Amino acid sequence: MEHLVDHMRTSFHSIHEPACGICGKHCRSFESLREHLIGPLPKVECARIFSTRGCILCLTILDSPNSQRVHRRACQQPNATNGLVYCMGNLGIHDELRIDNTRGKGPQVIALSCKMVGGGSDGSMDLCARICLVDEQENIVFYAYVKPHVPVTNYRFETTGMRPEYLRDAMPLRQVQRKIQDFMCNGEPVWKIRSRGGRARILVGHGLDHELECMGMEYPTVMIRYDIHTGGIQDPYEDCVATMRLYMRMRSQNHKTESYPLANDPQNRNNFASWRESELQNMTPEELLDISRSDFYCWCLDFKGYA
Repeated sequence: MEHLVDHMRTSFHSIHEPACGICGKHCRSFESLREHLIGPLPKVECARIFSTRGCILCLTILDSPNSQRVHRRACQQPNATNGLVYCMGNLGIHDELRIDNTRGKGPQVIALSCKMVGGGSDGSMDLCARICLVDEQENIVFYAYVKPHVPVTNYRFETTGMRPEYLRDAMPLRQVQRKIQDFMCNGEPVWKIRSRGGRARILVGHGLDHELECMGMEYPTVMIRYDIHTGGIQDPYEDCVATMRLYMRMRSQNHKTESYPLANDPQNRNNFASWRESELQNMTPEELLDISRSDFYCWCLDFKGYA
């Protein structure tokens, strides 16, 4: 019975789940779809068609190679503002962090990126030394050098551009952590933050679990949109812009609204509770499938349901 229930959990596919435009295979994430199409061991026929008609950025399958070329030019991410990287080299603290009590059409979205220097005897410990936050319009809301809580033993200049003098008068890590935590929670206690209807901001980025850990910050998983891969950009502003643009593109997908609540909505949280085991055992596979819900959450849902 347990195996059947587990199968139902994974076999019921949401219309929001990424799917191969060639064979129709449903995937749990865009990364797994990418592996299916262009990974080390792709499905051969899908990889062959994708090589001539697929967009490597959004993984869409086009009608013809010519359509692919037109689409790819439109899909290409433009570069961040020219000259901004140079300006950032001499920028001290830029602080526009404010609590916003107004009710907008959905939660505000912030992209975060950190750059790490090394600590410890061998310089392998990651220490946050520079941080940037941008909003949906790609405006900088916070940019600062950060003084780590332990001595820096490797500035990793080749990849970070960091020098000792940059951190001499930098803002202490604990102060940065407190300011960003207050800004992201936007006046709500962390324990009260919920995925919908609150004031807390959505946080986007790549490798956020590690970056938040290095900053000593905790933030509710339901408000994080992570694993947005940007290809190893070294400047934190450009990294934020790239992740924000990718998030906005994925959020703009126009999926039709499903007729039932999400798997993590209150109506569905106890569908497979242990106390219902005897009830489930008496159901037919068709009845089980009827009450099954995909637990895949699409970012296009972030703003749906707001007036």
